[in-house]
Amino acid sequence: MLVSLFKKLGIKFSLNDPQWGRGSQDDNNRQNQNNGNNGKKPDDGPPDLDQLWRDFNQRLSRLFGKRGGGGSDNGDGGGFNRGDIKGAGIGAGVIAVIVAFLWLASGFFIVQEGQTAVVMTFGKYSHTTLPGFNWRWPYPLQSHEIVNVSQVRTAEIGYRSNAKNKQLKEALMLTDDENIIDIQFAVQYKLKNAAEWLFNNRDQDETVRQVAETAIREIVGRSKMDFVLYEGREKVALDVGQLMQQILDRYKSGVQITNVTMQGVQPPEQVQAAFDDAVKAGQDRERQKNEGQAYANDVIPKASGAASRLLEEAEAYRSRIVANAEGDAARFKQVLEEYQKAPAVTRDRMYLETMQQIFSNTTKVMVDAKSGNNLLYLPLDKLIQQSDNAAAAAKPATAPAGSSTASPTLPGTDPVYSTDVQRDSRNRDARDSRDREVR
Repeated sequence: MLVSLFKKLGIKFSLNDPQWGRGSQDDNNRQNQNNGNNGKKPDDGPPDLDQLWRDFNQRLSRLFGKRGGGGSDNGDGGGFNRGDIKGAGIGAGVIAVIVAFLWLASGFFIVQEGQTAVVMTFGKYSHTTLPGFNWRWPYPLQSHEIVNVSQVRTAEIGYRSNAKNKQLKEALMLTDDENIIDIQFAVQYKLKNAAEWLFNNRDQDETVRQVAETAIREIVGRSKMDFVLYEGREKVALDVGQLMQQILDRYKSGVQITNVTMQGVQPPEQVQAAFDDAVKAGQDRERQKNEGQAYANDVIPKASGAASRLLEEAEAYRSRIVANAEGDAARFKQVLEEYQKAPAVTRDRMYLETMQQIFSNTTKVMVDAKSGNNLLYLPLDKLIQQSDNAAAAAKPATAPAGSSTASPTLPGTDPVYSTDVQRDSRNRDARDSRDREVR
Protein backbone atom coordinates (compact mmCIF):
# COMPACT_ATOMS: atom_id res chain seq x y z
CA MET A 1 0.00 0.00 0.00
CA LEU A 2 2.83 2.43 0.82
CA VAL A 3 4.61 1.52 -2.37
CA SER A 4 1.53 2.33 -4.42
CA LEU A 5 1.15 5.60 -2.54
CA PHE A 6 4.78 6.53 -3.25
CA LYS A 7 4.28 5.71 -6.90
CA LYS A 8 1.32 8.08 -7.01
CA LEU A 9 3.50 10.75 -5.45
CA GLY A 10 6.17 10.14 -8.09
CA ILE A 11 8.86 8.91 -5.71
CA LYS A 12 11.07 6.10 -7.02
CA PHE A 13 12.80 3.63 -4.77
CA SER A 14 15.21 2.02 -7.19
CA LEU A 15 18.78 2.89 -6.25
CA ASN A 16 19.88 1.98 -9.78
CA ASP A 17 17.55 4.59 -11.24
CA PRO A 18 19.62 7.78 -12.13
CA GLN A 19 16.54 9.91 -11.38
CA TRP A 20 16.06 8.30 -7.93
CA GLY A 21 14.57 10.92 -5.58
CA ARG A 22 14.07 13.54 -8.35
CA GLY A 23 10.43 14.23 -9.03
CA SER A 24 10.63 17.49 -11.13
CA GLN A 25 12.96 19.94 -12.79
CA ASP A 26 12.45 22.40 -9.93
CA ASP A 27 13.78 19.91 -7.51
CA ASN A 28 16.81 19.40 -9.70
CA ASN A 29 17.48 23.14 -9.81
CA ARG A 30 17.12 23.40 -6.05
CA GLN A 31 19.52 20.56 -5.61
CA ASN A 32 21.99 22.22 -7.96
CA GLN A 33 21.83 25.41 -5.88
CA ASN A 34 22.52 23.50 -2.68
CA ASN A 35 25.48 21.79 -4.25
CA GLY A 36 27.04 25.14 -5.37
CA ASN A 37 29.03 25.94 -8.37
CA ASN A 38 31.72 23.44 -7.69
CA GLY A 39 31.32 21.97 -11.13
CA LYS A 40 29.89 18.62 -9.91
CA LYS A 41 26.99 16.99 -11.64
CA PRO A 42 23.85 15.90 -9.73
CA ASP A 43 24.60 12.29 -10.26
CA ASP A 44 28.09 12.55 -8.80
CA GLY A 45 27.04 12.21 -5.10
CA PRO A 46 24.48 10.33 -2.99
CA PRO A 47 20.94 11.71 -2.72
CA ASP A 48 20.14 14.30 -0.08
CA LEU A 49 17.79 12.72 2.49
CA ASP A 50 16.52 16.04 3.75
CA GLN A 51 15.59 17.08 0.27
CA LEU A 52 13.82 13.75 -0.27
CA TRP A 53 11.83 14.28 2.90
CA ARG A 54 10.79 17.77 1.83
CA ASP A 55 9.77 16.50 -1.60
CA PHE A 56 7.69 13.82 0.04
CA ASN A 57 5.87 16.31 2.29
CA GLN A 58 5.17 18.65 -0.62
CA ARG A 59 3.64 15.88 -2.65
CA LEU A 60 1.46 14.82 0.30
CA SER A 61 0.31 18.44 0.64
CA ARG A 62 -0.56 18.68 -3.04
CA LEU A 63 -2.37 15.32 -2.81
CA PHE A 64 -4.68 16.59 -0.04
CA GLY A 65 -5.21 20.04 -1.62
CA LYS A 66 -2.79 21.93 0.53
CA ARG A 67 0.08 23.87 -1.02
CA GLY A 68 3.21 24.52 0.99
CA GLY A 69 4.90 26.89 -1.45
CA GLY A 70 5.82 29.45 1.29
CA GLY A 71 8.34 27.19 2.88
CA SER A 72 12.06 27.98 2.70
CA ASP A 73 15.26 26.97 4.33
CA ASN A 74 16.50 28.85 7.36
CA GLY A 75 19.85 29.35 5.78
CA ASP A 76 21.68 26.31 7.09
CA GLY A 77 19.89 23.76 4.80
CA GLY A 78 18.93 21.39 7.68
CA GLY A 79 15.53 22.61 9.05
CA PHE A 80 11.83 22.19 8.19
CA ASN A 81 9.13 24.82 8.04
CA ARG A 82 5.73 24.59 9.69
CA GLY A 83 3.95 23.43 6.53
CA ASP A 84 6.35 20.56 6.14
CA ILE A 85 5.75 19.38 9.71
CA LYS A 86 1.97 19.57 9.33
CA GLY A 87 2.03 17.72 6.03
CA ALA A 88 4.31 15.07 7.50
CA GLY A 89 1.89 14.54 10.41
CA ILE A 90 -1.05 14.11 8.06
CA GLY A 91 0.87 11.59 5.92
CA ALA A 92 1.95 9.61 8.98
CA GLY A 93 -1.65 9.51 10.23
CA VAL A 94 -2.90 8.20 6.90
CA ILE A 95 -0.21 5.58 6.83
CA ALA A 96 -1.03 4.59 10.43
CA VAL A 97 -4.73 4.21 9.59
CA ILE A 98 -3.94 2.11 6.55
CA VAL A 99 -1.54 -0.08 8.51
CA ALA A 100 -4.06 -0.50 11.34
CA PHE A 101 -6.79 -1.46 8.89
CA LEU A 102 -4.57 -4.00 7.22
CA TRP A 103 -3.54 -5.38 10.62
CA LEU A 104 -7.13 -5.80 11.74
CA ALA A 105 -8.14 -7.31 8.41
CA SER A 106 -5.48 -9.97 8.82
CA GLY A 107 -7.55 -11.45 11.65
CA PHE A 108 -10.27 -12.76 9.31
CA PHE A 109 -10.07 -16.42 8.31
CA ILE A 110 -12.35 -19.10 6.80
CA VAL A 111 -12.94 -22.58 8.24
CA GLN A 112 -14.16 -25.25 5.82
CA GLU A 113 -16.94 -27.74 6.54
CA GLY A 114 -15.71 -30.71 8.59
CA GLN A 115 -12.93 -28.61 10.14
CA THR A 116 -12.55 -26.52 13.25
CA ALA A 117 -10.12 -23.76 14.20
CA VAL A 118 -8.35 -23.61 17.56
CA VAL A 119 -7.73 -19.96 18.55
CA MET A 120 -4.77 -19.22 20.83
CA THR A 121 -4.06 -16.00 22.73
CA PHE A 122 -0.31 -15.48 23.11
CA GLY A 123 0.09 -19.22 22.45
CA LYS A 124 -2.45 -20.29 25.10
CA TYR A 125 -5.73 -22.01 24.17
CA SER A 126 -8.61 -19.57 23.98
CA HIS A 127 -11.55 -21.17 22.14
CA THR A 128 -12.58 -23.15 19.07
CA THR A 129 -14.63 -21.87 16.15
CA LEU A 130 -17.27 -23.41 13.95
CA PRO A 131 -17.00 -23.77 10.16
CA GLY A 132 -17.53 -20.51 8.27
CA PHE A 133 -16.14 -16.93 8.24
CA ASN A 134 -14.46 -16.09 11.57
CA TRP A 135 -12.33 -13.34 13.06
CA ARG A 136 -9.72 -13.21 15.77
CA TRP A 137 -7.29 -10.63 17.02
CA PRO A 138 -4.38 -10.41 14.59
CA TYR A 139 -0.89 -11.61 15.27
CA PRO A 140 0.87 -11.36 17.70
CA LEU A 141 -2.16 -11.13 20.00
CA GLN A 142 -3.92 -14.23 18.73
CA SER A 143 -3.27 -17.03 16.27
CA HIS A 144 -5.24 -20.05 15.07
CA GLU A 145 -4.67 -23.54 13.75
CA ILE A 146 -7.21 -25.39 11.60
CA VAL A 147 -7.81 -29.09 12.41
CA ASN A 148 -9.77 -31.55 10.25
CA VAL A 149 -12.07 -33.37 12.68
CA SER A 150 -14.06 -35.29 10.04
CA GLN A 151 -11.09 -37.07 8.48
CA VAL A 152 -10.73 -40.79 9.24
CA ARG A 153 -7.10 -41.34 10.13
CA THR A 154 -5.30 -44.70 10.05
CA ALA A 155 -2.48 -46.09 12.18
CA GLU A 156 -0.71 -49.21 10.89
CA ILE A 157 0.94 -51.55 13.38
CA GLY A 158 3.22 -54.37 12.27
CA TYR A 159 3.45 -53.22 8.65
CA ARG A 160 3.60 -50.14 6.46
CA SER A 161 1.47 -49.57 3.34
CA ASN A 162 0.98 -53.33 2.65
CA ALA A 163 1.17 -56.59 4.60
CA LYS A 164 4.39 -57.65 2.85
CA ASN A 165 6.28 -54.66 4.23
CA LYS A 166 6.43 -56.04 7.76
CA GLN A 167 7.82 -54.32 10.82
CA LEU A 168 8.97 -57.29 12.91
CA LYS A 169 9.73 -55.11 15.90
CA GLU A 170 6.05 -54.24 16.14
CA ALA A 171 4.52 -57.45 14.75
CA LEU A 172 6.12 -60.19 16.90
CA MET A 173 4.27 -60.76 20.19
CA LEU A 174 4.23 -63.36 22.97
CA THR A 175 1.03 -65.22 23.88
CA ASP A 176 -0.09 -66.58 27.23
CA ASP A 177 1.12 -70.12 26.38
CA GLU A 178 4.60 -68.73 25.56
CA ASN A 179 4.31 -68.89 21.78
CA ILE A 180 5.45 -66.17 19.39
CA ILE A 181 2.87 -64.84 16.97
CA ASP A 182 3.05 -62.39 14.06
CA ILE A 183 0.20 -59.84 13.95
CA GLN A 184 -0.50 -56.96 11.56
CA PHE A 185 -3.52 -54.75 12.16
CA ALA A 186 -4.81 -51.28 11.37
CA VAL A 187 -6.57 -48.78 13.62
CA GLN A 188 -8.97 -46.19 12.22
CA TYR A 189 -9.78 -43.16 14.37
CA LYS A 190 -11.24 -39.66 14.27
CA LEU A 191 -10.81 -36.55 16.39
CA LYS A 192 -13.44 -35.68 18.96
CA ASN A 193 -11.63 -32.72 20.59
CA ALA A 194 -9.29 -30.58 18.48
CA ALA A 195 -7.85 -28.66 21.44
CA GLU A 196 -6.85 -31.86 23.27
CA TRP A 197 -5.42 -33.25 20.03
CA LEU A 198 -3.15 -30.19 19.62
CA PHE A 199 -2.11 -29.41 23.19
CA ASN A 200 -2.02 -32.81 24.96
CA ASN A 201 0.03 -34.69 22.36
CA ARG A 202 3.54 -33.92 21.25
CA ASP A 203 3.52 -36.35 18.30
CA GLN A 204 -0.12 -37.24 17.73
CA ASP A 205 0.17 -40.05 15.17
CA GLU A 206 3.04 -41.72 16.99
CA THR A 207 1.05 -41.55 20.23
CA VAL A 208 -1.86 -43.43 18.70
CA ARG A 209 0.51 -46.02 17.21
CA GLN A 210 2.23 -46.64 20.53
CA VAL A 211 -1.08 -46.93 22.36
CA ALA A 212 -2.29 -49.47 19.77
CA GLU A 213 0.88 -51.54 20.12
CA THR A 214 0.58 -51.46 23.92
CA ALA A 215 -3.06 -52.57 23.82
CA ILE A 216 -2.51 -55.44 21.37
CA ARG A 217 0.44 -56.77 23.37
CA GLU A 218 -1.61 -56.79 26.54
CA ILE A 219 -4.58 -58.56 24.93
CA VAL A 220 -2.41 -61.15 23.15
CA GLY A 221 -0.38 -61.74 26.30
CA ARG A 222 -3.56 -62.80 28.10
CA SER A 223 -4.76 -65.17 25.32
CA LYS A 224 -3.76 -68.57 23.98
CA MET A 225 -2.16 -68.91 20.57
CA ASP A 226 -4.98 -71.00 19.06
CA PHE A 227 -7.56 -68.53 20.34
CA VAL A 228 -5.79 -65.60 18.67
CA LEU A 229 -5.24 -67.47 15.40
CA TYR A 230 -8.72 -68.88 14.89
CA GLU A 231 -11.89 -68.39 16.88
CA GLY A 232 -10.80 -65.31 18.85
CA ARG A 233 -9.65 -62.92 16.12
CA GLU A 234 -12.78 -60.78 16.23
CA LYS A 235 -12.78 -60.85 20.02
CA VAL A 236 -9.15 -59.71 20.12
CA ALA A 237 -9.88 -56.81 17.73
CA LEU A 238 -12.85 -55.71 19.85
CA ASP A 239 -10.87 -55.86 23.09
CA VAL A 240 -7.99 -53.91 21.54
CA GLY A 241 -10.33 -51.12 20.44
CA GLN A 242 -11.89 -50.86 23.90
CA LEU A 243 -8.53 -50.83 25.70
CA MET A 244 -7.13 -48.21 23.30
CA GLN A 245 -10.11 -45.95 23.92
CA GLN A 246 -9.64 -46.24 27.68
CA ILE A 247 -5.94 -45.34 27.45
CA LEU A 248 -6.51 -42.42 25.07
CA ASP A 249 -9.31 -41.04 27.24
CA ARG A 250 -7.00 -41.26 30.25
CA TYR A 251 -4.38 -39.29 28.30
CA LYS A 252 -7.04 -36.76 27.14
CA SER A 253 -5.76 -37.06 23.60
CA GLY A 254 -9.07 -36.13 21.94
CA VAL A 255 -9.17 -39.32 19.81
CA GLN A 256 -12.19 -41.53 19.06
CA ILE A 257 -11.38 -45.11 17.92
CA THR A 258 -13.77 -46.15 15.15
CA ASN A 259 -12.47 -49.53 13.96
CA VAL A 260 -9.71 -52.09 14.52
CA THR A 261 -9.03 -54.45 11.59
CA MET A 262 -6.80 -57.54 11.83
CA GLN A 263 -4.80 -57.68 8.59
CA GLY A 264 -2.78 -60.83 9.29
CA VAL A 265 -2.36 -63.26 12.20
CA GLN A 266 0.10 -66.12 11.78
CA PRO A 267 3.08 -67.79 13.44
CA PRO A 268 6.60 -66.62 12.52
CA GLU A 269 7.84 -67.63 9.10
CA GLN A 270 10.70 -69.68 10.60
CA VAL A 271 8.28 -72.18 12.18
CA GLN A 272 5.47 -71.94 9.64
CA ALA A 273 5.99 -75.49 8.25
CA ALA A 274 6.05 -77.13 11.67
CA PHE A 275 3.04 -75.16 12.71
CA ASP A 276 1.13 -76.26 9.59
CA ASP A 277 1.87 -79.90 10.47
CA ALA A 278 0.61 -79.35 13.98
CA VAL A 279 -2.52 -77.68 12.63
CA LYS A 280 -3.18 -80.61 10.27
CA ALA A 281 -2.74 -83.07 13.13
CA GLY A 282 -5.17 -81.07 15.22
CA GLN A 283 -7.66 -81.01 12.36
CA ASP A 284 -7.36 -84.80 11.96
CA ARG A 285 -7.96 -85.22 15.65
CA GLU A 286 -11.04 -83.04 15.51
CA ARG A 287 -12.30 -84.94 12.46
CA GLN A 288 -11.92 -88.29 14.19
CA LYS A 289 -13.63 -86.95 17.27
CA ASN A 290 -16.49 -85.72 15.13
CA GLU A 291 -16.79 -89.07 13.37
CA GLY A 292 -16.85 -90.89 16.70
CA GLN A 293 -19.43 -88.50 18.03
CA ALA A 294 -21.54 -89.02 14.91
CA TYR A 295 -21.33 -92.81 15.32
CA ALA A 296 -22.29 -92.49 18.98
CA ASN A 297 -25.18 -90.25 18.04
CA ASP A 298 -26.36 -92.93 15.63
CA VAL A 299 -25.92 -96.01 17.88
CA ILE A 300 -26.92 -94.69 21.27
CA PRO A 301 -30.44 -93.55 20.25
CA LYS A 302 -31.08 -96.91 18.58
CA ALA A 303 -29.91 -98.82 21.66
CA SER A 304 -31.95 -96.56 23.89
CA GLY A 305 -35.00 -97.12 21.69
CA ALA A 306 -34.53 -100.90 21.71
CA ALA A 307 -34.09 -100.92 25.49
CA SER A 308 -37.19 -98.81 25.92
CA ARG A 309 -39.13 -101.12 23.59
CA LEU A 310 -38.05 -104.21 25.54
CA LEU A 311 -39.00 -102.56 28.81
CA GLU A 312 -42.40 -101.62 27.44
CA GLU A 313 -42.96 -105.14 26.10
CA ALA A 314 -41.94 -106.66 29.42
CA GLU A 315 -44.23 -104.28 31.25
CA ALA A 316 -47.08 -105.13 28.89
CA TYR A 317 -46.45 -108.88 29.31
CA ARG A 318 -46.39 -108.51 33.08
CA SER A 319 -49.58 -106.50 33.03
CA ARG A 320 -51.24 -109.08 30.75
CA ILE A 321 -50.19 -112.05 32.89
CA VAL A 322 -51.25 -110.36 36.09
CA ALA A 323 -54.56 -109.36 34.56
CA ASN A 324 -55.17 -112.91 33.23
CA ALA A 325 -54.28 -114.41 36.58
CA GLU A 326 -56.54 -112.03 38.41
CA GLY A 327 -59.31 -112.75 35.90
CA ASP A 328 -58.85 -116.56 36.24
CA ALA A 329 -58.93 -116.24 40.03
CA ALA A 330 -62.08 -114.15 39.91
CA ARG A 331 -63.66 -116.60 37.44
CA PHE A 332 -62.68 -119.57 39.62
CA LYS A 333 -64.30 -117.94 42.64
CA GLN A 334 -67.49 -117.38 40.67
CA VAL A 335 -67.46 -120.98 39.42
CA LEU A 336 -66.87 -122.20 42.98
CA GLU A 337 -69.88 -120.29 44.20
CA GLU A 338 -72.04 -121.73 41.43
CA TYR A 339 -70.64 -125.22 42.01
CA GLN A 340 -71.58 -125.01 45.66
CA LYS A 341 -75.11 -124.08 44.62
CA ALA A 342 -75.57 -126.77 41.88
CA PRO A 343 -72.65 -129.20 41.62
CA ALA A 344 -74.08 -131.45 38.86
CA VAL A 345 -75.09 -128.66 36.53
CA THR A 346 -71.88 -126.79 37.11
CA ARG A 347 -69.87 -129.94 36.46
CA ASP A 348 -71.63 -130.61 33.16
CA ARG A 349 -71.17 -127.03 32.12
CA MET A 350 -67.49 -127.12 32.97
CA TYR A 351 -67.12 -130.35 31.02
CA LEU A 352 -68.80 -128.88 27.97
CA GLU A 353 -66.69 -125.70 28.08
CA THR A 354 -63.54 -127.74 28.47
CA MET A 355 -64.36 -129.96 25.54
CA GLN A 356 -65.22 -126.92 23.48
CA GLN A 357 -61.77 -125.48 24.13
CA ILE A 358 -60.11 -128.81 23.35
CA PHE A 359 -62.01 -129.51 20.15
CA SER A 360 -61.40 -125.99 18.88
CA ASN A 361 -57.68 -126.82 18.60
CA THR A 362 -57.77 -130.51 17.54
CA THR A 363 -58.68 -132.49 14.44
CA LYS A 364 -62.27 -133.63 14.39
CA VAL A 365 -63.65 -136.69 12.55
CA MET A 366 -66.94 -138.51 12.64
CA VAL A 367 -66.92 -142.27 13.41
CA ASP A 368 -69.55 -144.87 14.02
CA ALA A 369 -68.94 -145.65 17.69
CA LYS A 370 -72.19 -147.50 18.35
CA SER A 371 -71.54 -150.31 15.89
CA GLY A 372 -67.91 -150.61 17.02
CA ASN A 373 -66.64 -149.88 13.55
CA ASN A 374 -63.37 -147.86 13.50
CA LEU A 375 -63.86 -146.83 9.91
CA LEU A 376 -63.23 -143.12 9.37
CA TYR A 377 -66.12 -141.44 7.56
CA LEU A 378 -65.86 -137.70 7.59
CA PRO A 379 -62.72 -135.68 8.51
CA LEU A 380 -64.68 -132.45 8.83
CA ASP A 381 -61.80 -130.07 9.57
CA LYS A 382 -59.73 -131.39 6.65
CA LEU A 383 -62.66 -131.09 4.32
CA ILE A 384 -63.28 -127.51 5.47
CA GLN A 385 -59.58 -126.64 5.01
CA GLN A 386 -59.50 -128.22 1.55
CA SER A 387 -62.61 -126.30 0.54
CA ASP A 388 -61.01 -123.04 1.70
CA ASN A 389 -57.84 -123.82 -0.29
CA ALA A 390 -59.87 -124.67 -3.38
CA ALA A 391 -61.81 -121.42 -3.10
CA ALA A 392 -58.55 -119.46 -2.77
CA ALA A 393 -57.03 -121.22 -5.82
CA ALA A 394 -60.15 -120.57 -7.88
CA LYS A 395 -59.87 -116.79 -7.47
CA PRO A 396 -57.10 -116.25 -10.13
CA ALA A 397 -58.38 -116.08 -13.72
CA THR A 398 -55.92 -118.66 -15.04
CA ALA A 399 -54.12 -121.36 -13.09
CA PRO A 400 -50.37 -121.83 -13.72
CA ALA A 401 -49.31 -124.60 -16.02
CA GLY A 402 -48.63 -127.97 -14.35
CA SER A 403 -50.70 -127.18 -11.29
CA SER A 404 -53.40 -129.63 -10.16
CA THR A 405 -55.94 -129.56 -7.38
CA ALA A 406 -55.17 -132.12 -4.69
CA SER A 407 -57.92 -134.64 -4.14
CA PRO A 408 -59.14 -135.25 -0.58
CA THR A 409 -57.44 -138.03 1.26
CA LEU A 410 -59.62 -141.06 1.56
CA PRO A 411 -60.66 -142.06 5.05
CA GLY A 412 -58.42 -144.69 6.58
CA THR A 413 -55.53 -144.21 4.12
CA ASP A 414 -53.49 -141.89 6.41
CA PRO A 415 -51.95 -143.64 9.44
CA VAL A 416 -51.97 -140.36 11.40
CA TYR A 417 -55.71 -140.11 11.02
CA SER A 418 -56.18 -143.72 12.11
CA THR A 419 -54.09 -143.14 15.23
CA ASP A 420 -56.01 -139.98 16.09
CA VAL A 421 -59.31 -141.81 15.66
CA GLN A 422 -58.24 -144.61 17.95
CA ARG A 423 -57.01 -142.12 20.57
CA ASP A 424 -60.25 -140.16 20.38
CA SER A 425 -62.36 -143.28 20.70
CA ARG A 426 -60.50 -144.42 23.80
CA ASN A 427 -60.85 -140.98 25.36
CA ARG A 428 -64.53 -140.94 24.57
CA ASP A 429 -65.04 -144.35 26.17
CA ALA A 430 -63.17 -143.26 29.29
CA ARG A 431 -65.25 -140.13 29.60
CA ASP A 432 -68.48 -142.04 29.12
CA SER A 433 -67.52 -144.47 31.89
CA ARG A 434 -66.70 -141.57 34.24
CA ASP A 435 -70.02 -139.91 33.46
CA ARG A 436 -71.87 -143.06 34.23
CA GLU A 437 -70.05 -143.43 37.51
CA VAL A 438 -70.89 -139.89 38.48
CA ARG A 439 -74.55 -140.34 37.72
